[in-house]
Amino acid sequence: MYINDNNSLGLLVSENKDLYRAATNANQYVEVLVDFPGNSGLFTYRIPNQLEIKPGDILSVPFGSQQLGAIAIRLSSQPNVDIAPEKIRAVEDVVTSGFFASAYWELLNRVAAYYYTPLIQVIRVALPPGLLGRSQRRVRLIKRQKNQSSVPFLSPPAQQILQLLQDQGAGDYSFAYLQQKVKSTYRGLRELLRHGLVESYLEPPRTTKPKLQKAVILIDTIDRDLTTRQREILDVLRRSGGELWHSELLQICSTSSSTLKAMEQKGYIAIEEREILRKEQAQVLDLDIPKILNLAQSNALATIQKLEGFAEVLLHGVTGSGKTEVYLQAIAPLLAQGKSALVLVPEIGLTPQLTDRFRARFGNNKISVYHSALSDGERYDTWRQMLTGDPQIVIGTRSAVFAPLPNLGLIILDEEHDSSFKQDSPIPTYHARTVAQWRAELENCPLVLGSATPSLDSWVSVNSQQSIVNSQQSTVNSQQSTVHSQQEYLENSPPSPPSPSSPPSPSSPPSPPSPPIPQSPVPSPQSLYSPLPERINSRPLPPVEIVDMRQELQQGNRSIFSRSLQEALQQLQQTGQQGILFIHRRGHSTFVSCRSCGYVMECPHCDVSLAYHQTEEGAPQLLRCHYCNYVAVHPKNCPECSSPYLKFFGSGTQRVAQELSRQFPELKYIRFDSDTTRNKGAHRTLLTRFANGEANLLVGTQMLTKGLDLPQVTLVGVVAADGLLNLSDYRASERAFQTLTQVAGRAGRGDDPGRVIMQTYTPEHPVIEAVRYHDYESFVQAELEQRQVLNYPPYGRLILLRLSSFDPIQVQNTTSAIATVLSDNPGFEILGPAPASVMRVANRYRWQILLKFAPDALPHLPDWEEIRLLCPDGVNLTIDVDPLNIM
Repeated sequence: MYINDNNSLGLLVSENKDLYRAATNANQYVEVLVDFPGNSGLFTYRIPNQLEIKPGDILSVPFGSQQLGAIAIRLSSQPNVDIAPEKIRAVEDVVTSGFFASAYWELLNRVAAYYYTPLIQVIRVALPPGLLGRSQRRVRLIKRQKNQSSVPFLSPPAQQILQLLQDQGAGDYSFAYLQQKVKSTYRGLRELLRHGLVESYLEPPRTTKPKLQKAVILIDTIDRDLTTRQREILDVLRRSGGELWHSELLQICSTSSSTLKAMEQKGYIAIEEREILRKEQAQVLDLDIPKILNLAQSNALATIQKLEGFAEVLLHGVTGSGKTEVYLQAIAPLLAQGKSALVLVPEIGLTPQLTDRFRARFGNNKISVYHSALSDGERYDTWRQMLTGDPQIVIGTRSAVFAPLPNLGLIILDEEHDSSFKQDSPIPTYHARTVAQWRAELENCPLVLGSATPSLDSWVSVNSQQSIVNSQQSTVNSQQSTVHSQQEYLENSPPSPPSPSSPPSPSSPPSPPSPPIPQSPVPSPQSLYSPLPERINSRPLPPVEIVDMRQELQQGNRSIFSRSLQEALQQLQQTGQQGILFIHRRGHSTFVSCRSCGYVMECPHCDVSLAYHQTEEGAPQLLRCHYCNYVAVHPKNCPECSSPYLKFFGSGTQRVAQELSRQFPELKYIRFDSDTTRNKGAHRTLLTRFANGEANLLVGTQMLTKGLDLPQVTLVGVVAADGLLNLSDYRASERAFQTLTQVAGRAGRGDDPGRVIMQTYTPEHPVIEAVRYHDYESFVQAELEQRQVLNYPPYGRLILLRLSSFDPIQVQNTTSAIATVLSDNPGFEILGPAPASVMRVANRYRWQILLKFAPDALPHLPDWEEIRLLCPDGVNLTIDVDPLNIM
């Protein structure tokens, strides 16, 4: 049976759970959604006698010559009449039992429909890696040939495959790898199979499994026939509560496995495998108690806690205003009620600080961390812990919006403005804020959006909702005023004289009924605004000093540090205080150019210049592409004219750090960028070192702007603000304002006042002026006026079509064909087709089409599957709904 209706899948799952309970024994078949590219329908499988399958289970099933992951949708006692029972294959295994609740299915279906993505692809994103495993075809060498010429009549492809297998120790490669290395792989493999030199086999899916470890359990404590060493082991087990890990017990008692085996045979202990959870190692922290809130914090907390269902709260708090404390106190009563909370942050670098605060308040056992930097096993175990239903707090990045918490009481999006919440590729190109709104609505719980610089989308949404409420309240007040006036008139008017034609009544007639006064005509708004306009303890926002680098150059200062910043750094060193230096790029220099002929070192695979990266002293000097990660050794001479005069242009974190060492040799610094935080736990390690006073300066990129709370920082220096301005993106000004305001807010969060020095070549720029005065509202007003004129979000909607191919002509022609088809559909404006701003990345040529339309209703959009059919093999199409990056 084949169903091509994604929207019905959630209903099928929920409806058939009751059916399963009533007639488990009668169900012999299950219909599943298979993890296979291009598939969106259901396939029928037989349920083996030894397996118990329920709707929502994750299964492993045979599909063609492979084994694939699948989701059990519904059970049935009879297969469809169109399917012969003897042709129905059996389910291989149950990977995970019972997961997809009806509300969760509805969420996944919404994501699939809104972002034009096959449902199975959305499920792949929602699940931890390794659950939807896929088998692969492999080729294994049977016998090695001492002399390859001893095998006659082998074609060149067969010889190449044989050579690859013989050169590898195991003599075993996947068929997909051989296809990449050898042309006409099928032909060569058939020859080798015919000669009996290799075998082809199907490797089962490598699914993530629970981690098991041997544990020793105390059974009998009566000492009868034990040796002295065995008695010691028994005593250790008693003191440890009767259970210890096998390896731990061996180490404590300095004994061997044979000794424990002998005790097991005597019946004193049992040795069995127990699951050990793979979780991020948590530090031991001092207990934290709730802080006393100021008036604004108390009002914000009251706003959140009085909500009984779905609502959206924009918590607009200046940097250092205590948003995290509001989060903590809003979550505390939910845990007592048996509910859970989901806290989303934009970057992995934020999680160490945030999780430490949450663990100090609620304890280690209540907090789980979920993000892509965890191992597959850690993500799998954390994901399964969420399914237990125990009240807990999950802190994670974008993908954690799909965390399967069954009793969700609150969702928090911290730093909601950050573009890291949007996925550009692969599909689905979802925004965690949008998905969080849907999830809060389906779970009927509040959503809190916190930021010092809210996104324009959230700002307009809240203000338009508030305008509607104010308008409705004004109408109600007018109605109430009219009713009261009528009632007052009736009460104060003299009685009417009797009609001449009617006899006078012996008693006064009853007063006419007054119109009813509306009791609660205004619906509760779904968007609420809660400001935190002041810092904790009324600390002032740091003054921002703008330095015109044009004047610095005119006055003879050729350093990348202005004189003002140099003085501040010297004071920092003398006083022992700490500071932050912000640079918008990592690496040493933006590009390398020949001073003789002007040649610029470029990436051979992308249309961008190579950035110079300086590693340790004495190591090779490297040029790196920040798009495809291509690396080359920095040449001594120009490849074009052989001139030795190669000059570095632009400044990255490495060059700034190098200049610091040269000008301030006593000043200790720590680099904090993606180059220095690649290893697991590096974020926590570097921030801990800085918090412990091991360095005066933290030198880094935009990672520094994302909510870090460093009370000891008194100085923030922005080396080059201009790198964020004047980009070819309609959101450039918004991003620049948010970034600069956020990094400025890192200063002066402790007892000592802060100071910000911002270097720029365009001090008159509106963004710079707004940042100088921390003036969010005036910036927003000016920016929204420009957006409204151009019909850009939040006053319009966008869909970006990205196409790429290794063939530049093919992708250009395909883009033109798609644009021609789209032009026949009214209701939206088409911009393009046009090459992307960086046309070639990793040897793929990129073109794009931008669709622009009104925000209130979707126009008649084309059938995207038909659009995809216009793409020949080799052309990749990505549909990016509500794109943040259109460069």
